[in-house]
Amino acid sequence: MNMFKYLTLIFLASFLSNCGSGAKQKNFNIRTNTTNNTIALNEQLVLSISNPKDLEIESVTYTLNGETITETTTLDHVKLGQQEIKALVNYDGETETVTQNISIVNNEAPKVFAYEIINTYPHDITSYTQGLEFYNGELYESTGQKGESKLRKVNYKTGEVLENVALASQYFGEGLTVLNNKIYQLTWQSGKGFVYNANTFERTSTFKYGESKEGWGICNDGRLLYKSDGTEKIWTLNPESLVETGHIQVYTNKGKIGQLNELEWINGKIYANIYQKNGVVIINPENGATEAVIDFSPLKKEVTQHKGLDVLNGIAYNPETQTIFVTGKRWDKLFEVKIIEK
Repeated sequence: MNMFKYLTLIFLASFLSNCGSGAKQKNFNIRTNTTNNTIALNEQLVLSISNPKDLEIESVTYTLNGETITETTTLDHVKLGQQEIKALVNYDGETETVTQNISIVNNEAPKVFAYEIINTYPHDITSYTQGLEFYNGELYESTGQKGESKLRKVNYKTGEVLENVALASQYFGEGLTVLNNKIYQLTWQSGKGFVYNANTFERTSTFKYGESKEGWGICNDGRLLYKSDGTEKIWTLNPESLVETGHIQVYTNKGKIGQLNELEWINGKIYANIYQKNGVVIINPENGATEAVIDFSPLKKEVTQHKGLDVLNGIAYNPETQTIFVTGKRWDKLFEVKIIEK
């Protein structure tokens, strides 16, 4: 390498290094009373500003996810999960914004519920069940796998298929919910969902996902749609615009619960299957707290054992009987159960 090239490289390296160090250094940091940046619901969050340069601070304003809080705040009406604290520091006629992420977990361990089988009904053993829901006394089901995905209405007592729509082979069907005579069906990784007329099964529109990249489960509370994406997040959607309006993060007292799958709204709570766990968690839709768990794993032994048998998935609440119905992927039985609080 000649001297000219060598000097050129030295100059460039020095220039890039100086450019990289030109970012303005923060004067302040946020201090918290959390342990490893984790704190529980209903505990007091105590904040202060680290000021190593001993600058003259005129005022500090704190926010938690955009909501103004004080230096000492009881975390009683907040969402769980990863949250951002922001401090707006006014000093010497200037303003600096600093942030700190914390994790808010539930303050109680989830309860453990049992169940009792009330009735057993036939279920199509070929159906890779993804979504299950009662609407006006009828049971609707969405199934998955490319080339096998479909939307159905079935007689749950006999297993007879009353309506059936097959999805195009490029789509992997996922969860469904029915609201105001509209069926909302998700697909897995295609980034889109479908809307159908519940009476005719005619597809009326298609919608795209927002920040949630995948479609797993969906339910509704009579006003909003709730959508899972395979993570710990459950997103709220406007049923008319189908725009995501926010989300909760599902946490226990220990940490997050991921792979949330099929969803069902039951008496003000969200019931969610956990993929590959053969269990259901009961979630507070306001803050994401996991309030209880139901272990349905023994049910898998009650169905016909075969090569294609897969995990529990599919939970539906029948308001007429006030009971819950569960099944699984390629299960030949649909179970009507009663939940028992221990």
